[in-house]
Amino acid sequence: MKTQTIKSNKSALIAVLFTALMILAACGTRQDNASGENEGSSARTKEVKAPSMDIHSATVIGDLEAIQQHIQAGSDLDASEPTLGSSALISAAVFGKTEIARALIEGGADVNLQNNEGSTALHSAAFLCRLEIVKMLLENGADKELLNIYGSTALQSVLPSFADVKPIYDQFSKDLGPLGFKLDYEYVEATRPIIADMLK
Repeated sequence: MKTQTIKSNKSALIAVLFTALMILAACGTRQDNASGENEGSSARTKEVKAPSMDIHSATVIGDLEAIQQHIQAGSDLDASEPTLGSSALISAAVFGKTEIARALIEGGADVNLQNNEGSTALHSAAFLCRLEIVKMLLENGADKELLNIYGSTALQSVLPSFADVKPIYDQFSKDLGPLGFKLDYEYVEATRPIIADMLK
């Protein structure tokens, strides 16, 4: 909503300046309109600055306002974090930040970008049973057939029984718990078959 208002105001300002310049030209008046053109240029090139918080930190803590500011500033939404090479969208899927994922997708983030392990946001969202994020990714062109370096598609990550993959969930919780990562094991166990059906 805020972005639309800014764009609307900017368009209106440009239209007013253009009209004023055309009127001056049509009247044959040679007034000094250089200052008006400079003002118009600065209004057109006024940029939104990226927030001081990097896009990955903003994603993990769920700071939607900072993410929206990154989008408006033209930040690289697909920039890789240094540990696993994940994009902000992959991190949003891992941490279950649905609104952040939505903003990133709408902002043009690459839904099929793969991290150092070949996993996409869809791999992560499916395995961790982030149901709403899986839906959004599929609706926005996520490729269900992409393989990670282990040779698995997103579907194959949810086919084994919950008991077989529980140690992996335990490891995620141990490693990422201090960063706010949470999993509801009952929900995950119940949701894995639903996500598998979505990915078939």
